[in-house]
Amino acid sequence: MIPQRLGLQGLRARPSRNLVPLRATRSSFRALTSTAQRFQDVFHAQTEDPNASTILSSLRTPSKTPQTLTEKIVQRYSLGLADGKVVKSGDYVTLSPFHCMTHDNSWPVALKFMSIGASKIHDPKQIVMTLDHDVQNKSETNLKKYRQIEEFAKKQGVDFYPAGRGIGHQIMVEEGYAWPGTMTVASDSHSNMYGGVGCLGTAMVRTDAASIWATGKTWWQIPPIAKVTFTGVLPKGVTGKDVIVALCGLFNNDEVLNHAIEFTGSEQTMRTLPVDDRLAIANMTTEWGALTGLFPIDGMLQAWLRSKATTAALFDGQATRFTHSRIDDLIQNQLVADKGATYAKSLYLNLSTLSPYVSGPNSVKIATPLRDLEAKNIKLNKAYLVSCTNSRASDLAAAAKVFKEASEAGKPAKIASGVEFYIAAASIPEQEAAEDAGDWQALLDAGAKPLPAGCGPCIGLGTGLLEPGEVGISASNRNFKGRMGSPDAKAYLASPEVVAASALSGKISGPGWYEKPVGVEKVVLGEGNGIPDEDRAFSVQEALDKLISQADSIIESAEQNILGTPSSKEETDDEALTAILPGFPEKVEGEIVFCDADNINTDGIYPGKYTYQDNVPVEKMAEVCMENYDPSFGSIAREGDILVSGFNFGCGSSREQAATAILAKKIPLVVSGSFGNIFARNSINNALMGVEVPRLVQRLREHFSSVEVKKKTDVNEPAENKESLDSPPPAQQASPTQEKVLTRRTGWKFVWDVRRSKVFVTEGEGGATWSQKVGELPPNVQEIIARGGLEKWVKAEIADSS
Repeated sequence: MIPQRLGLQGLRARPSRNLVPLRATRSSFRALTSTAQRFQDVFHAQTEDPNASTILSSLRTPSKTPQTLTEKIVQRYSLGLADGKVVKSGDYVTLSPFHCMTHDNSWPVALKFMSIGASKIHDPKQIVMTLDHDVQNKSETNLKKYRQIEEFAKKQGVDFYPAGRGIGHQIMVEEGYAWPGTMTVASDSHSNMYGGVGCLGTAMVRTDAASIWATGKTWWQIPPIAKVTFTGVLPKGVTGKDVIVALCGLFNNDEVLNHAIEFTGSEQTMRTLPVDDRLAIANMTTEWGALTGLFPIDGMLQAWLRSKATTAALFDGQATRFTHSRIDDLIQNQLVADKGATYAKSLYLNLSTLSPYVSGPNSVKIATPLRDLEAKNIKLNKAYLVSCTNSRASDLAAAAKVFKEASEAGKPAKIASGVEFYIAAASIPEQEAAEDAGDWQALLDAGAKPLPAGCGPCIGLGTGLLEPGEVGISASNRNFKGRMGSPDAKAYLASPEVVAASALSGKISGPGWYEKPVGVEKVVLGEGNGIPDEDRAFSVQEALDKLISQADSIIESAEQNILGTPSSKEETDDEALTAILPGFPEKVEGEIVFCDADNINTDGIYPGKYTYQDNVPVEKMAEVCMENYDPSFGSIAREGDILVSGFNFGCGSSREQAATAILAKKIPLVVSGSFGNIFARNSINNALMGVEVPRLVQRLREHFSSVEVKKKTDVNEPAENKESLDSPPPAQQASPTQEKVLTRRTGWKFVWDVRRSKVFVTEGEGGATWSQKVGELPPNVQEIIARGGLEKWVKAEIADSS
């Protein structure tokens, strides 16, 4: 069956535009002088005719703003929106998530919760606590922490899952906390996984979790949203793990960095992606650099939900979140992305052209077809079938099938000599399902070493870690240097069946299940929807948009030449102004001090050797601020400066001191091309203001230096990153090539007009001045900053409610 292609009427990226709305839209952005006669949209007689007037009025009435699926879900869980407000990408919202999960970091969150004066969790039903990370650690220190978490959970009346029950993300899915059409957060970076069941999942830092515990809410900025369209059908022998490994390795230039992703495709295409595959794909969107990875609420998902509800009704005999009535309600009120919804970018991948892929070594940005690595005869020391990515019953069954087939063929069905193969189910129910099917025992009979249901080797904790010089292959999600053991080891990622086949043969190899479709010679992927008619139409639409923009510019230039430049009052009247809370500065200004590098990570901002020292004086924090990036920064930067840096500023670990050290230096504002997501959250949570102005970075580099990004190499896992909250480590820093000036006083002036959501830059004394609109800083975020950060805001909320 050939999938039907959509014509012009089926375009999804933006609404069609006709001349009447175009003129109305353009004229609404400028105040018109009374002396200028503008083009009329209609003849005067038409406005006088009641029938024609009614039709024209209906044309001028704006239709409901189209929303993406991400925006629709956020709309549901946003508090305090103005009447008629339609949330969109870029908006800051006050968010009350459906659920919030914490794991082994529940006790640090509890300590923060209590330190801000909270004693009772706002909504116990909103919170879930699981113990999953360090479950092999039987030290008294760890067991004491586990007891403290369990006692706290029982005292607060929240749902609690003990060590050994399973990995938190798997529990959230299999127990129905991550419900389609809802928004659920967790203090762990792989909460993206919930998107596999149509639940918008994203990570929150500990301060956010404490805020949600205390008040039921926190803040969130809706990221830019990328649409990833799948076409074709998944060939036999290719899995969801191959899909995400290929996406990470083939779109490896930060295309979706800090984006929310929405996956889509025809019904025929999406039927080839079962829910377990979707969970694996959504899980590893974290490694791809995204903040969420959302699949549609479609027929495949509904069938999975029905199966869960039927099983619960027949066998569980107890209260369950999976009921047919709840699924009926979900379907009757199903959320889908609107036609014409706006996406920041669109990518596509033709699944029919995909073959088994392997990631690494030591980077998810390196993806190689399995057949190429098989030819290299890469010997292995360890293999792993662990983690929340690929350790469900279906994954264990795929691995067991490799050994079963070997046995049936009369070949040795044992792990190769010199290879250790570790297995751990994602949860006890998944392990029990594998045991009932005989798959768990088949793996044990082959020589696999079982581990408790938990994170274990995936995060470098417990038994079976990689030793120096060893090579390992895993079905987990992250293979950076040092992640699964020694930084001197090599780690690859692959599907469960490839991991099992590699353990069986002693080298990287597959089970031979892949069936290459006729005529497929390379992977087909790129920008757009992957549907030629649509992409061609988009190109025409983009060209039209460009012509319209050029025409607008010509008209505006002519108006200014003939009528004079509009006054500042006219400009202000024409702009939507942001309300400013009493006491919050309307403008922030200062001289630009420029740190010319991309990917300055949190260790560069605040050295790791101080991160775990308590009670570091403010003066010391100011002294060591940016020390690892540039030791001379402290003597160059001054109080009141505006710090400007390149792209992805503040990537890396979740240390909050990266923000507080800059404040300690008495720098009120950081400007960058873009921010690392967790740093952006920590900044507002600690009352440091930030704004993204890519054009400014470009202009500074054009004026002062050029930048060359170093070649991608192996990526190192940050130390102390055992809780999986940190962002994936970034690429290497870029640094100036013409002049080795890491930190420079520029003499340029920067002004951020908060009320007008506009920045003004003066390029040195007597230099040009230009302005640019930037994202709004709404009152709800102003309030957090004005209070001195999220913790102090929470204290005020508690005081107001008592």
